[in-house]
Amino acid sequence: MLSAYVLIQTEVGKVAQVAQTLSGLDGVQLAEDLAGPYDVIAKIQAPGLDQLGRLVVSRIQIMDVTRTLTCTVLHR
Repeated sequence: MLSAYVLIQTEVGKVAQVAQTLSGLDGVQLAEDLAGPYDVIAKIQAPGLDQLGRLVVSRIQIMDVTRTLTCTVLHR
């Protein structure tokens, strides 16, 4: 399994909604609100890089999100 952290900037006023929705998605292990340049951080997991990318593009970026930054975990 491949893991990654996704740093997310949301539309104004949508932080809690995005974090809550992310928490319910398959492949999302954790979603938390942040203070700082990003609004939400999500820890995600998928069987491979292709599935990980699809999770970010087709499930996360369609929300009230303005920008994402995906950081893939190399070693645990």
